[in-house]
Amino acid sequence: MMKKVTLITTGGTIASKDIGGGLLSSGALSGEQLAALCKLPDDIEIKIVDLIQVPSMFMDFEKMSVLRAAVLNELNDESVSGIVITHGTDSLEETAYFLDVTIDNKKPVIVTGSQRSPEDEGTDVYSNLRNSIYAAAAEILKDAGTVAVFNERIYSAKYVKKVHASNLQGFHSFGYGYLGIIDNGVVNIYQKPVNHECYPLEHPLPRVDIIKCYTGADGFLIEAAVQASAKGIVLEGAGRGQAAPKMVDAIQAALDKGIAVVMTTSAEEGHVHPSYSYVGSGHDLMSRGVILGGDFDSKKARIKLAVLLSNFEEVIQDLF
Repeated sequence: MMKKVTLITTGGTIASKDIGGGLLSSGALSGEQLAALCKLPDDIEIKIVDLIQVPSMFMDFEKMSVLRAAVLNELNDESVSGIVITHGTDSLEETAYFLDVTIDNKKPVIVTGSQRSPEDEGTDVYSNLRNSIYAAAAEILKDAGTVAVFNERIYSAKYVKKVHASNLQGFHSFGYGYLGIIDNGVVNIYQKPVNHECYPLEHPLPRVDIIKCYTGADGFLIEAAVQASAKGIVLEGAGRGQAAPKMVDAIQAALDKGIAVVMTTSAEEGHVHPSYSYVGSGHDLMSRGVILGGDFDSKKARIKLAVLLSNFEEVIQDLF
C-alpha cells in the first residue's frame, strides 16, 4: 500500500535561489519548484502545501501558529502517514520544538532544511528532503513527537541545536545523541523520547524575552523587557544557573510584578540546580520565585514558557 506524505514549505535556504554576488534569495522557490528539482521517492505519494516562503529569522509565534494549524489539518487526514516541513536552519530548532510541545499526534512530523542552496556544489537539499520523506512515512517513527532530520540523522525536537553556521553536519543534540539514522531510504531508530509533553494552544502566545547573564551585567535589559510588557523572562545563566549580582534587584522587581522568570544554563550539557548560596546564585534566585529550567536551553525554555503562560495564569515550577 502506497504511503502519503504531506510536504509543507516555509522557505529558508532549502528553497533559495542564487541572485549573484555570492548572495542567496531565501525562500524563493515554491514547494512545486523544489520538488521538481529533487528525485523524490516514487513509492510514496507526495502532497505539497506551499504555506509561507520566508527566511527562517522571519519566523515568529504568529507564523509558527499558522504552521501548526496547517500541520494539524493534514494530520487529521486519515490518508496522510506523516508530515515533512521544509524550514530555514537558523530557527529550525525553535519551530520544531514549538510543534513538538503543541501537537499531540502519533504520526511523524519531520522538520528539515539545508545548509547549502539547491544550486550549490555538494548541496544537501536533496538528501535531507528525500530522507525526511522516508522518515515521515516510517511506522517506526510513530510516537516520537516532532523530530528534525538532517544529514541522515534524526533528532528529538527538544534537544536538537544548530551547532555549525555552514557545515553540512549543522545540527546535534549535546549529551543525548540522535534518535536514529536514515540509510539508503531505510529508517533505523535506536531510541525514542520517554515522555512527550504537550499543551493546548487556545490563546495567543505572550511576549517572552531571553536575557543572557554575564560578568558585570546589570538590570537594564530586564527592566526593558518589563517595560515592553513581557509576561515572561528567560535568563541564560552561567553554570548551574547563576546571574550577576547587579541583575538581582531587577529580577526581583519583575517577579514582584507577576512576571514569570525562568533560569537556564548557557552550558551545552547539564541541569540548572541550587548548588550555591550567594546573591544571584541558583539557590538565591529560586528562593525569590525564579523557576529553575532543568536542562532546557534558553530558546526552548522561551517557547515552553510562552505556551504555558498562554494556558495557565501561573506557571508551576514542576512543569519545568
